[in-house]
Amino acid sequence: MVKARAPHPEQLLGWMDSLADTARLRLLRLLERQELGVAELCDVLQMPQSTVSRHLKVLSDQRWVRSRKEGTNHLYRTILDELDPAARKLWLLAREQTEGWPALRQDELRLERRLSDRRDDSQAFFAGAAGEWDRLRSELYGSGIDAVALLALLPSDYVVADLGCGTGAISAKLATVVKQVIAVDNSQAMLKAAKRRIGETLNVDLRRGELDALPIDDAACDAATLILALTYVPDPPAALREAARVLKPGGKLVAIDLLPHDKDDFRRQMGQQWLGLEPRELEQTLMSCGFASAMVKPLPPEPQAKGPALFVAMAVR
Repeated sequence: MVKARAPHPEQLLGWMDSLADTARLRLLRLLERQELGVAELCDVLQMPQSTVSRHLKVLSDQRWVRSRKEGTNHLYRTILDELDPAARKLWLLAREQTEGWPALRQDELRLERRLSDRRDDSQAFFAGAAGEWDRLRSELYGSGIDAVALLALLPSDYVVADLGCGTGAISAKLATVVKQVIAVDNSQAMLKAAKRRIGETLNVDLRRGELDALPIDDAACDAATLILALTYVPDPPAALREAARVLKPGGKLVAIDLLPHDKDDFRRQMGQQWLGLEPRELEQTLMSCGFASAMVKPLPPEPQAKGPALFVAMAVR
């Protein structure tokens, strides 16, 4: 067995120096849990932007955090498995020793409030849009996206999870070709509309729940769909991990959502969290969330579609 090479002394001292600050330890605890922007970090930490940006630069220079651009913002996150093994050991020790700090509990409470605000934005949109959602979705994205998902789901004995089911359009179509559909959404207004659409269909089980905490047992489903849902989720990787959890080994996930765009007004109008998802990053995220294989492909825009372009992602558990 080859022993891992010890870090250079200057590298080790750099890591130790970057951890020798309370604010940076608090930042790492937050960013290990959730991808956040500078404004959100300022709010949670109760620090000015100049201070947060200065600490983020130190952490970025020492490769504790990575960032990606989302519109005009930069989002930051720490991924434990991507750290240098020696740095990972240092961080695990620091995390253990900081457990129970009152400041961290305060940060956690403020973070929960920020994430709740994100969910409320989406909920407010859906509460008002439920009656017009089918027309709005067709106008913005076209009418063919449903068929793309259905083509990937064939066997008639399947149990399929329709995650972020909205008004039940996908669930109603799936119900005609598979054994059972478990349809999940966090909007009561959407589920009410879905109930009206589905009527007395016996093989559709409507459930209210969050996509990052699905009310479905482990390995209960043969396949799952996420149609125009991930951009509404505060933490898409958490939703993808949940999708992987409820799938049987070999189960298939089909997701359709927005490619990256710069229409922030559109994002706010639609109550979405993200300006689309980058295909290469999504493939890597799917693999890290428990899927054995993943492929993401752009979809040709439909002539009448007015919204941003879409992709289809296919992954196998």
